[in-house]
Amino acid sequence: MRIAMFSDNFYPEMSGISDSIIESARELASLGHFVDIYAAKYSPKEFAIFKVPAIELDLGKNIQVYRFFAFSYPAPTNQGRMVVPTFLRWLKVKKNRPDVIHVHDCFGLGVEGMATARFLKIPLVGTNHTPITEFLKYGPVQNKLIDKLALNYVSWFYNRCKFVSAPCAAIFTEMEKNGFKKTRRVISNPVDLKNFFPASAEEKAIIKKEFGLSDFTVLYTGRLGVEKHVDVIIRAVAAAAKKIPNINFAITGHGAAEKDLKKLASELGIGDQVKFFGTLPTPEHARIYRAVEMFAIASTAEMQSLSLMKAFATGLPAIGVNAWALPEYINEQNGFIVEPGDFATMAEKIVYLYNNPAAAQALGQGGLKMVANFSPSQIAAEWAKIYEETIKQK
Repeated sequence: MRIAMFSDNFYPEMSGISDSIIESARELASLGHFVDIYAAKYSPKEFAIFKVPAIELDLGKNIQVYRFFAFSYPAPTNQGRMVVPTFLRWLKVKKNRPDVIHVHDCFGLGVEGMATARFLKIPLVGTNHTPITEFLKYGPVQNKLIDKLALNYVSWFYNRCKFVSAPCAAIFTEMEKNGFKKTRRVISNPVDLKNFFPASAEEKAIIKKEFGLSDFTVLYTGRLGVEKHVDVIIRAVAAAAKKIPNINFAITGHGAAEKDLKKLASELGIGDQVKFFGTLPTPEHARIYRAVEMFAIASTAEMQSLSLMKAFATGLPAIGVNAWALPEYINEQNGFIVEPGDFATMAEKIVYLYNNPAAAQALGQGGLKMVANFSPSQIAAEWAKIYEETIKQK
């Protein structure tokens, strides 16, 4: 089977969408399928932001990546790229003649993928990774009519698909209110379980020393955009520091909010305890998870959060906020949910985990059990079955 995947958002942009596509493609290829990825072309500057050389990924002989010219736009990662649809790129795709097309967004190359499926009469499936209303809140224009038009467009687009997935149920609830009717299912993004796993006490101590972290460290990894509300975690850590003087907050990733976050940490008197590591290479990125005691996420725009899934895979308890996908993945078995912006309650939960290491360990075990269901091999097998069923329906 040959699968064509379309997405503006791809390597080297720091994104769960990109990670999901790469992991899925690798696993599908290992099952003997062929995967063609049609993505935006990034400039050397965007590769440099991610601290990687400006060369194409080598994903193996069964996977090919095709790039299209794209315009830069002001994304939170400072790496945003979008392809302008020409409705002619199906001529390039036609040479490979895929059996099924999978679009991972509803703009740019998502539209190109939809058009290609129509012109070549190929079944179309889609994944909605983005709660668009959350991102519109931070746009240059705040207008209810624009919000409504955007929501209607998203539902219209995914109604062109034979099957639609999303990593959480909340997005389908919103789409249904705006006319979405197609067959759908919640399907997790694949989680890398090979590189993310719990550390022994000895290993944790060694890695802590490497990163210069204290005996009790909170971790956040991911994009530093305003919608991620990392400032809420910084305020929570500052409040918790009154009872945990040696607390550290480790932050990895990059984004437009980084300068303001550093300023806030300094203003709150914890500038030395909040450590910004920037974007780490994959080995170090995985290692820092094994150097900490818990994971925190205050984002109000998550459809799943692969960073959270990696924390669970490492056996860490988590604190998240009651928004979109987070309460679907964080529960009493693996962590705590607080209301968005409630840094005081988040601080209380941090202090609780500090004072109750046995409870923290039990929550970490709960996360391990849950995330075991989201291995790349299991998710790829599920998608292969969906693709085959969709092709048969045609």
